[in-house]
Amino acid sequence: MSATPILALVAHDAKKDAMVEFARRHKDKLSAFDLVATGTTGGRIQDACPDLNITRLKSGPLGGDQQIGAMIADGKLQGLFFFVDPLSPMPHDVDVKALMRLAVVYDMPMALNPATADILLRSARLAGLKTTSTTPEVGNYSS
Repeated sequence: MSATPILALVAHDAKKDAMVEFARRHKDKLSAFDLVATGTTGGRIQDACPDLNITRLKSGPLGGDQQIGAMIADGKLQGLFFFVDPLSPMPHDVDVKALMRLAVVYDMPMALNPATADILLRSARLAGLKTTSTTPEVGNYSS
């Protein structure tokens, strides 16, 4: 990974199509970032948008959620886009909750659905990252 700001893309099975459509709609903006994604989600986005710089991690239930959580804790991520499926039971729900908890603890911009993701991607906070690679400190709420 380079000094380019990094965003994480994750989607539950029922939301993978929405994530792929989000990436297609915003591929120009997303191309300004390095992207990490959990296994299948990353593969689907790569197929739809081959020009995006995506590093595929493990599948969420097989450790991908923890890999992203470690990146948050290490200050390597600038944003999390996690399209969750609130209507299906998740056997690895504790992993998902831990990932979201870390995003909150480290004041990480996080979008859990396409509507919020659209707003976050247009935000001044992420737009400013394209020219700087600094990560806000825990508890720094200014943007």
